[in-house]
Amino acid sequence: MRIFRILNNNAVVVVDGPEEKIVMGNGIAFQKRKNDIIPKNKIEKIFVLHGNSSEKFQQLLATLPEKHIEIAEKIISFAEGHLQVPLNDHIHIALTDHLSFALERLGQGIPIKNKLTQEIKFLYKKEYEVGIWAKEEIKKELGAEIPDDEAAHIALHIHTAKIDAPAMAETMKRATILHDFVRLIEEELSITIDEESINYQRLVTHLRFALNRIEEGSDFEPIDEDMLLLIQTKYDRAYSCAKKSAELLKEEYEIDFPDSEKAYIALHLQRLIS
Repeated sequence: MRIFRILNNNAVVVVDGPEEKIVMGNGIAFQKRKNDIIPKNKIEKIFVLHGNSSEKFQQLLATLPEKHIEIAEKIISFAEGHLQVPLNDHIHIALTDHLSFALERLGQGIPIKNKLTQEIKFLYKKEYEVGIWAKEEIKKELGAEIPDDEAAHIALHIHTAKIDAPAMAETMKRATILHDFVRLIEEELSITIDEESINYQRLVTHLRFALNRIEEGSDFEPIDEDMLLLIQTKYDRAYSCAKKSAELLKEEYEIDFPDSEKAYIALHLQRLIS
């Protein structure tokens, strides 16, 4: 392969037949010029991106600090090994751009916040583990301390880059729904839910599977009429909260839970009240 354009010390553009490829490797362009041949033992990654994606990635590689690019690639490589799945090539653009901007903001003293960190931590556990690994690696390599909220942002990028995973907007929507649901429960019941507790985990797991059923068009588990009446009367406070929370989901997100599902949610809420 011959160099067509040098982007930085570790990345070049080559023309291979009809395709333009981005080739990366440690020091691959050091003391090189256009038309020089790239040694095969220097090549670590090859990307074939098309149209705007290729232009965007080339622009990032040519303008962002090389340390930011290197750490982003380390995170991506670790994620693929940790999750045991290939990631969409677009992650090299999305994560690199996001991470560099986040590091720039932190360097300027601008805090990074993520109100969905707890939901992301629970919903996407393996991806969040990647985010925590990235936090430690960034501190070791760059001396920068990123917060757990940023680790959650990284986790979202990794999750949405998984092949066949929902788009970022859909992933954010799921986490936001659960966040809003839990916050409303806290407000209605005048309690603070311990997000590390088993009861919180049971509640969020139940809600996650309930949302899956709605998305897939699956039937909800039926409940005996006598049992439903018992829950409505014996655990009236919990059922009232479950009903009001379900009304919020219907109003805000067009998600409609049947009475049986409200009853099962009420049982989870009763544990929190107790």
